[in-house]
Amino acid sequence: MASGSSPATLTAAAFLALLLSSAARAAEASSAAPAAALDQVCGRLGSYYVTPALCASALCADPSTPCRAARDLPAVAALAARLAADNATAARDSIEAALLNSSSSSSPPAGPAANNSSAAASASAAAAAAAAARSSCLQLYAGAVPALRWAARAVAAGRYRGAREVLQAAQYVASGCEGMAGDAAAAALPRENGGFGDMAFVAHAVVASMAAD
Repeated sequence: MASGSSPATLTAAAFLALLLSSAARAAEASSAAPAAALDQVCGRLGSYYVTPALCASALCADPSTPCRAARDLPAVAALAARLAADNATAARDSIEAALLNSSSSSSPPAGPAANNSSAAASASAAAAAAAAARSSCLQLYAGAVPALRWAARAVAAGRYRGAREVLQAAQYVASGCEGMAGDAAAAALPRENGGFGDMAFVAHAVVASMAAD
């Protein structure tokens, strides 16, 4: 005698398969959601000349910052604005430290170099130029940091337009420092200055895209 499954058994099996499939799709959607917000924002910044790779590398540069934990677009914008303020603070502090170090180590050189007045004068002039560039750069950051802190709070509260203008102006701080330092920029300015330049560029694009919605 042939045996077979009853209609009730087949129905129960089909229902169980459907339930498991739905649960799997829900789990996949839940795990993909955090990444989707960052990827969605980074993928729409082409008109601001920001590539998805540049956007993601800037927002995810700090391992302690959960860049892909941003739950939605406003959260990504708030992250970008906060990172811009943090990067500006780090650059300001580094420039201030370099300026203090150059002041404390400005004693005349000892040894053979001290006997070469031309070399000593050249080194002294270069050091003075670097210190002047750092001092002027520090003034730029002293004004930018509190403005960027305000912008970060505004973006966190969903107010994008005023913050957009602050971030737009902040884009020129790093390049302004490099311009003042001239050929000595690599030696006079810490790497944090360049890092802030990239972060400000990306943060402005992110916030401007939110303001345009």
